Amino acid sequence: MTDRPRCAWIKDELMVRYHDKEWGVPLHNDRKHFEFMVLDAFQAGLSWKTVLDKRANFRSAFCRFDPEKVARFDRRRVQRLLGNPGIIRNRQKIESAIKNARAFMTVQEVFGKFDHYIWQFTGGRTIVNAWQSLKQLPARTAESDAMSKDLKARGFSFVGSTICYAYMQAAGMVNDHVVHCFRYKEVCRLARDGSGETQSYGKKQRVRGLR
Repeated sequence: MTDRPRCAWIKDELMVRYHDKEWGVPLHNDRKHFEFMVLDAFQAGLSWKTVLDKRANFRSAFCRFDPEKVARFDRRRVQRLLGNPGIIRNRQKIESAIKNARAFMTVQEVFGKFDHYIWQFTGGRTIVNAWQSLKQLPARTAESDAMSKDLKARGFSFVGSTICYAYMQAAGMVNDHVVHCFRYKEVCRLARDGSGETQSYGKKQRVRGLR
């Protein structure tokens, strides 16, 4: 690891790459949204390092996080996943990923893109915080509470407010880099410029508006 000032939760080089390249970058890519939703659900009760170490295995096991393919997983596929030592073998979380893939696609049908739906919870912008230390970071906020409630109403599971807030941090809906971290100002700039992860997939659909 280099000597650049970073957030204190980093433990190894893999986490450095994730922190420096992905965490907090405003996300507008539906496939990536689904990936973070799956991974954050599997993290419940575990450390992010545990999930990050298995991320490549998850990507393979869950068809590169294609929600359309995951939505078609059947009982035999669940059994195969339960026998896969490269992922977190928790039946409830596996079945939740499949259920969430179906709900995710329903949201896409209603809003055109999942991205159009999820960013409404921060008013379409990144919430920029100014924390001095990790101890100040909240576990949940009014925005994550609202997101959790709405996702549950739409059929999602493993979307409690704490999980939703972790998702918001990862997707750049909030900038929770501490102010002395070298990425803080960079992420502020990305949020201000409207840049970030914007690659799309699939055919474009008409946006039908928020409901």
